[in-house]
Amino acid sequence: MVFIRRSMVLLALLLPAFVAVHAETTESSSTSAPVDGQGQAQTSAANQSQMSVQERIRLRRQQREAQTIHDTYAPEWEAYLGMGYLRFIPGPNKQRVAYYAWDTGVTRYLNERLGVTADMRGYYGTAYVGLNFAAITRPAISEYTMTAGPVYRLYMRPKYSVAVRALGGTALGNFSSDTNGFGGPALGLYPDGWTYALSPSLIGEANISPNLSLRLSGDDMLTGFGSSTQNSFGFNWGLVYRFGKKLK
Repeated sequence: MVFIRRSMVLLALLLPAFVAVHAETTESSSTSAPVDGQGQAQTSAANQSQMSVQERIRLRRQQREAQTIHDTYAPEWEAYLGMGYLRFIPGPNKQRVAYYAWDTGVTRYLNERLGVTADMRGYYGTAYVGLNFAAITRPAISEYTMTAGPVYRLYMRPKYSVAVRALGGTALGNFSSDTNGFGGPALGLYPDGWTYALSPSLIGEANISPNLSLRLSGDDMLTGFGSSTQNSFGFNWGLVYRFGKKLK
């Protein structure tokens, strides 16, 4: 009995202290919760603000780039001048010769991507015809083309662009002017004359300034001299100048 009474007295003394400690802990927890929630809200707002700033910077960069692209490719006209190289078969059973060329043309653009090109070229080379009765083994030959067709810019960036082009027209072959009157066919070359010319191209340009660029194009030239088809591969390079009013 004495032990029970002492235990009850001790419990009565400790109970108020336990209640006080529990109340203080609960108050501290309830007080700190809003503080933590407020901190999370502030952090979230800061993150959203940072994302908003980055988004605005990205949008401004895109707008500046789009304006630069428009300023570069909006001129209505484009003129080019350059040189070229082509591998050509000058006769039915002859080996290919190296043609060296000049190339010039002008393009009228209907919008920033689509235009129409008029092109003129002159090709010059030396054909090897082998030993023959005329003692002429390497006569000079030439060819001239006049073509036109559409061009389309596939990819436009401020510093460079990629385009495709398809030209069609006529070609004039001169294979006998250096044969001392024997004529081209007598030496195994094609006869002089006019025929068709078709030329699909892939064009790359590197911009020096908004109005001036360097051009390199790969070309496949199809002609029909001597009632046959010549499929000649080559490339052209040169300068391009853009001018005229800007397209909308």
